[in-house]
Amino acid sequence: MGCYCSPMQLFSIFLIYIDLFSANEKVKALEQTLIKGKQTQDDCSVAVKKLRAMLHSAEEQLHAQKKQTVFLTQLAAKTLPKGLHCLPLRLANEYFSLDPGQQQFPNHEKLADPKLYHYALFSDNILATAVVVNSTVLNAKNPSHHVFHIVTDRLNYAPMRMWFLSNPPGKATIEIQNIDEFTWLNDSYSPVMKQLGSQSMIDYYFRAQRANSDSNLKYRNPKYLSMLNHLRFYLPEIYPKLDKMVILDDDVVVKKDITGLWSIDMKGKVNGAVETCGESFHRFDRYLNFSNPVIVKNFDPHACGWAFGMNVFDLVEWRRQNITETYHSWQKLNEERLLWNLGTLPPGLITFWNKTFPLNRSWHVLGLGYNPHVSSRDLENAAVIHYNGNMKPWLEIGLPKFRSYWSKYLDYDQPFLRECNINP
Repeated sequence: MGCYCSPMQLFSIFLIYIDLFSANEKVKALEQTLIKGKQTQDDCSVAVKKLRAMLHSAEEQLHAQKKQTVFLTQLAAKTLPKGLHCLPLRLANEYFSLDPGQQQFPNHEKLADPKLYHYALFSDNILATAVVVNSTVLNAKNPSHHVFHIVTDRLNYAPMRMWFLSNPPGKATIEIQNIDEFTWLNDSYSPVMKQLGSQSMIDYYFRAQRANSDSNLKYRNPKYLSMLNHLRFYLPEIYPKLDKMVILDDDVVVKKDITGLWSIDMKGKVNGAVETCGESFHRFDRYLNFSNPVIVKNFDPHACGWAFGMNVFDLVEWRRQNITETYHSWQKLNEERLLWNLGTLPPGLITFWNKTFPLNRSWHVLGLGYNPHVSSRDLENAAVIHYNGNMKPWLEIGLPKFRSYWSKYLDYDQPFLRECNINP
């Protein structure tokens, strides 16, 4: 029996075929799209891997560049210009040509007079010391009442004396001593002196194979192994007849008369200093190892740090509270460097814990050796400005905008400076 389809049925079947054909084409198109998508995804995956590899390589290069920059900056910071090598040689030659009577400074009777204004400077940098003295004297109301006690090392003793003999600071009094003549400052008395001279300490900080692994390159600077850096903890022993002293680092400039420091009531505290905790990294946990139980037990990690560089010390209270013995006790505990690294600020924070009187910030403005954004208002109001950091004003890497504050206190027409090609 035959099968008959009406025209409408045939048309419907035709439409179904058309739809099936269209659907098939769509499926094929979709398959092609999916294939292309997968290829694109694979291509993107490869691109992502390449980009990640490039990013990793760029990060490694950046890290290497930063490390090299730090290294070169530290190298520049401890490499003196030729002129500053020439200067002490010329001065020493001139000094030893003088008669013994010409090698002496006047006003010896003022050196132990507690009624005068006494400053301590511990440095092997003749030019920097000259700026500190000159800036203090030129801004003092009564220069004849100011006494500068300078201690240097054996190599710079004669040149330092010759500089101030040929460039006397007006009516102020100068004393220059050689640290090697402090026979009482020996290994049996001073724990830090014993530690600084130990082979293990020298190896730890200066062995060549540590150059690529030591993340804190600044401690490779020889100044951290210099006892001059630690003399600030022995003021009562060096100056037994004095009651109050101001210590000035050799990278400061005095901009105003600072005799008011001697009349500040420090309320029984030993150390007068400007606090530096405006930012979190200047608190105690920045300097001390708070993973050590001895540190955790005795100190507050959030306590405010303060600055060495311009400090007033009450030596009467120092002696009464036996501060030097406190310093020695902590240095003995840190023999293995488990409490802090090298330097004088960490043991200073510990030694003068709860014994520091906060001075007004205008007394001491810091940052001129690393921060180009020091406020002009702060500089204007400052009594003392401090070039702490690597960019010292006597180095080529010094910040140009701050150099004039320092160089104005040197006479570049002075013969020794001209002969050594030392210019502004």
